[in-house]
Amino acid sequence: MKYVLLWDIDGTLLTTARAGIFAWEDACRKVLGVSADLTNLHTAGLTDVEIAVKLAELNGARPEPPVILRLLQIYETALPSCLPLKTGAVLPGVRKLLDYLKRQDDIFSMLLTGNTAAGAKAKLSYYGLNGYFTHGAFAEIGLDRPMIARKAVEIAKNILKNSFSASGLYVIGDTPHDINCGKAIGARTVAVASSVYSAEELLEHNPWWAVERLPEPDVFVEKIRGK
Repeated sequence: MKYVLLWDIDGTLLTTARAGIFAWEDACRKVLGVSADLTNLHTAGLTDVEIAVKLAELNGARPEPPVILRLLQIYETALPSCLPLKTGAVLPGVRKLLDYLKRQDDIFSMLLTGNTAAGAKAKLSYYGLNGYFTHGAFAEIGLDRPMIARKAVEIAKNILKNSFSASGLYVIGDTPHDINCGKAIGARTVAVASSVYSAEELLEHNPWWAVERLPEPDVFVEKIRGK
């Protein structure tokens, strides 16, 4: 049996220090014709598609697929040049843990993220994490976070075949949205208080395990394996 770890990106693996907001502001200018200051826009736990819908509605546009698609395309194009504008970072313990996990034959890590595929690639590439993940499920028009999670499960099943077991499924994230989408697919949820939500706030949503930060690799893996 393989243990399948489904990883969120923002606030779990890394922080861009909200550099993506500049890319969304660019999208608003070019698609909606507005100069929006999105400094205080709450985006934690929202998918990129949900952010695009929210921006359209806030600025008086109907959130129809062509508008949302264009917002996403401009955002994705602008994002790589926006990431250096803020001092983001890989979060504590992440690289060490991912290095350790790559050496474990019974563990398979993939992405489960509210980023689009292009947005995820830009962030992981900029922060040097792109080599750790070969597969993932990403935000697309028409998919909410639980639907993205179900897509991730299907991808994992297709890759692992008989090695896949629902009992070895874990979702690792930093928001209540991650906990809830993990529950939607029957996964154990690991809630990491590494972003805007405290451990106490995350515990209110009954994750399987809540931590202040990612533990040391041996501690993490022993917990996952049930030892």
